[in-house]
Amino acid sequence: MMKVNLAARAKQKWTTKRSLSKIRYMVLGREINQGLIFKLALYTVLIITSYIYMNPIIKMLVKMVMSIKDLIDPTVTWIPSSIYLGHVAEAWKLLDYPRSLAVSLFIAVTAAVLHCIACGLAGYALARLDVPFKKTVFLLVISAFIIPPQVIILPTIMAYTELGLNGHLLTLILPSVFGFGVKGALFVIIFRQFFLTQPKALEEAARIDGANALKFYARVMFPLAKPAILVVFLFSFVWTWNDTYYPRMFLGASDNMPLALKISYIDRNLTAFIQEGGFPEFLAEPIKMGASFLVILPPLLIYLFAQRYFVESVERTGLVE
Repeated sequence: MMKVNLAARAKQKWTTKRSLSKIRYMVLGREINQGLIFKLALYTVLIITSYIYMNPIIKMLVKMVMSIKDLIDPTVTWIPSSIYLGHVAEAWKLLDYPRSLAVSLFIAVTAAVLHCIACGLAGYALARLDVPFKKTVFLLVISAFIIPPQVIILPTIMAYTELGLNGHLLTLILPSVFGFGVKGALFVIIFRQFFLTQPKALEEAARIDGANALKFYARVMFPLAKPAILVVFLFSFVWTWNDTYYPRMFLGASDNMPLALKISYIDRNLTAFIQEGGFPEFLAEPIKMGASFLVILPPLLIYLFAQRYFVESVERTGLVE
């Protein structure tokens, strides 16, 4: 009987110890990143970070669909009583949206394509070709990061004036032909990092087949560089889409304004209209929110569709090494 009690106690003790071990492994995890506490902390940080980024966008979406009744009602903050699209329609007219959208798409897509071509060639030369002063050229490319665009804007304007291009859309596209500025330097480095990861056996096989460097790049290396091309294209597209400095400097009061520049003029015009007593100040904010939504909508759609491919491409270009 005594032996039975001892066996039962030993079994109960072992069961209790095993249960405690399971609870400890569940709470703390066998590894530091597998426990419940770690996951709770991780999700808390992710939720807070997501809220910080999403809060302005949610406020923008809510504000732009509020009716006048909701705007003057202090109890309505997040959920409007009805959906009103009049502010978005007014922003559409003020932006001259179809025309401005076409201009923005033309500039951003053209610049992105030219960046992929020009910076791809430069990155390939710096990565795989034995050219004189290659290290010096790469050092100059890196030094482009520390040169602010304000330093070279005046000589650029003077050059465009001599060429008769001031106010023309070509002034925003020509820099991408030569990989000019901070953008070009970054994209050259991205392509260089990618081409450095490719095996040299490909070049040796191409030389045996009689292919020169340009033919090898066009038929082998450039098609292999799809991850780098996608990264550079998206970076260049969004960068050019959101740019207001160069359009303001080069286009001036031209009729062909991109959306990013057009929205700044809307803000100034609405402020002047309010000061003249045209309409109450609380009506200007939802119109601005509607204009902001229309401006960010195309890049947002592109990102939603290309997000998975973009993340995979960043991992394969060597940027995260």
